[in-house]
Amino acid sequence: MRVLVVKMSSMGDVVHAQPLVSDLLAQVPGARIDWVVEAPFAGIPAMNPGVAAVIPIAWRKWRKTLREPATREAIRDFRGRLRAERYDWILDCQGLIKSAAVVRLARGVHRAGPSWSSAREPLASLAYDRRAAVPWSQHVVARNRAIGAAAFGYRIDGPARFGLRVPAFSAPWLPDGPPTAVLIPGASRAEKLWPEAHWIAVGRQLAARGLRLAWLWGGPAERERVQRLAAACGGVLDASDGGAPVRNGAPLPTSVIPPFVPVADAAGLIAGARIVVGLDTGLTHLSGALGRPTVGIFCDFDATQCAVSGDGPCESFGGVGVVPPVADVAGAIGRMLDAPAPAAVPATRND
Repeated sequence: MRVLVVKMSSMGDVVHAQPLVSDLLAQVPGARIDWVVEAPFAGIPAMNPGVAAVIPIAWRKWRKTLREPATREAIRDFRGRLRAERYDWILDCQGLIKSAAVVRLARGVHRAGPSWSSAREPLASLAYDRRAAVPWSQHVVARNRAIGAAAFGYRIDGPARFGLRVPAFSAPWLPDGPPTAVLIPGASRAEKLWPEAHWIAVGRQLAARGLRLAWLWGGPAERERVQRLAAACGGVLDASDGGAPVRNGAPLPTSVIPPFVPVADAAGLIAGARIVVGLDTGLTHLSGALGRPTVGIFCDFDATQCAVSGDGPCESFGGVGVVPPVADVAGAIGRMLDAPAPAAVPATRND
């Protein structure tokens, strides 16, 4: 049985869809599963041992340069790879017109996706011959799992299993020393940000518990922000320019600012963390999927339907227009640090 899953973006959405692979392999033994995903997020399904092949697409980039020869050639290459196999089932977990277009372009016998009332863009449902009515009240992980259940006719009666395995990880900029707390204070929109004073309070709380702080960032503005936050929490080892700074026997820093890291390296860092505190971003949801104790901070999105979830302890706070108070986040951090640390995710490569 050959199955193609189409879930292209964004990072958190791709993370939320990974339990579908575990469901399919349990219900359809021997299934071969391929995955279409936006190139920047290809590292997520690549960490899933149940995914045989990852087919990257760069639609977000291509749509800006459709008339350029290089873009047209890249699209032809993607089309050739997509159509190189014939699939028994093609599952669209995204429910958008762009994902439905990929579903129709691929060669398949059957196609499944959300129904007219369940799809984010209802017209996408016309691309499927099996349509799943998925209540909007369900958690996003359950919505993804429901697509496979509708296609193959099985019941979902167990917890979600993400099944990810991180690549082997080492970093010259991460000195040996105390356990690490990973903080993810950056977001794609200003409305999603948490006040800097709140982050400083949390950073100092974590440092007082004997943890080293690792501040992840994704762009120039985020880099400047974490530099301010880290400086307010104690000594800083700043490797954000891409180098590994020479410490010359200096005391171990309170904070480390890594260089910009790809998804696979970020996963390796997160997988070894004692705790992760982050905004509603893909890396925070990845932390939950990797079973790390994770506190999710939501300032402009539903903290219930999209709550951070995984095999480890996870708590989410806030909501649309609701800024979580420091006390709520600090309380969750205390509970997680007072409990035994869960086992680390095995480090393997899905070659």
